[in-house]
Amino acid sequence: MRVVFAGTPAAAVPSLRAVLGSHHDVVGVLTRPDAPAGRGRGLRPSPVREVADEAGIPVATPRSLRGPEVEEQLRHWAPEACPVVAYGLLVPPALLTLPRHGWVNLHFSLLPAWRGAAPVQHALRAGDDVSGAVTFRLEEGLDTGPVLGRLTETVRPRDTAGDLLGRLAEAGAHLLVSTLDALEEGAVQPVPQPAEGVSLAPKVEVEDARVPWRLPAFAVDRLVRSCTPEPGAWTVLGADRVKLGPVTPVDDAEPSVPVLGPGQVDVRRRDVLVGTGSSPVRLGDVQAPGKRAMPATDWARGARLQPGATFDA
Repeated sequence: MRVVFAGTPAAAVPSLRAVLGSHHDVVGVLTRPDAPAGRGRGLRPSPVREVADEAGIPVATPRSLRGPEVEEQLRHWAPEACPVVAYGLLVPPALLTLPRHGWVNLHFSLLPAWRGAAPVQHALRAGDDVSGAVTFRLEEGLDTGPVLGRLTETVRPRDTAGDLLGRLAEAGAHLLVSTLDALEEGAVQPVPQPAEGVSLAPKVEVEDARVPWRLPAFAVDRLVRSCTPEPGAWTVLGADRVKLGPVTPVDDAEPSVPVLGPGQVDVRRRDVLVGTGSSPVRLGDVQAPGKRAMPATDWARGARLQPGATFDA
């Protein structure tokens, strides 16, 4: 089957590689334009484009899918289906019906839960025990189309968004190929999403990743893991914005657990604790402005914290 793949970030790469390794014919790739990256902020192609270029697949990088030139390009490629993974652009109605089998989206949640741009991050912050991925046919609504395939994945207790997304990206790649196979064979029946259980997962902005120390320890832990690696959890100490890696709630049964106010920092010989709205959390890696990430004890020694130092709660 002739397909045009649409995707942009690293999470879409396993799917592109899987489709390229299948019997389906990838005749073109749609991805976002080159974007500034790295310390020098030079333009860099998307991870999907890098793979497409290596494979010698024609690539288009429109800033929008609205316009006659995009429709002309797609008609030239003449896809029978357009698999989509984290592309980042809306598909206008005029293009939705162009491929015979439609646009087949791989989404990293169990729809109708977590419709939107950041399903994995929101699932972790909410404390979901089970996640997964679905393939569904795009329509005009936000992630509302009928489901074609589904898989589940257990959320592990210490998963970060990067950990869970990595597993879903690999497993979802196989799901996407099997869905394309089934569409080609006429062996799949689209299933409408239920009206119940809808939740939304908008993009997580940098401000959303600020740690609210007045929350209980379990909520602080979930927030930090949900924002790792992107956009990265952070807090404020004095005038400095400090980035945080995953933290660990302290078991109340541990000996000598101090009573700390929200955001209060307690530097000990082997670890660094911070108070929350309940029991403290143990810091992992910490990154001060202009520095590399380092273990919390190393950061605390370099920061020379005064007794009673407190993160902005």
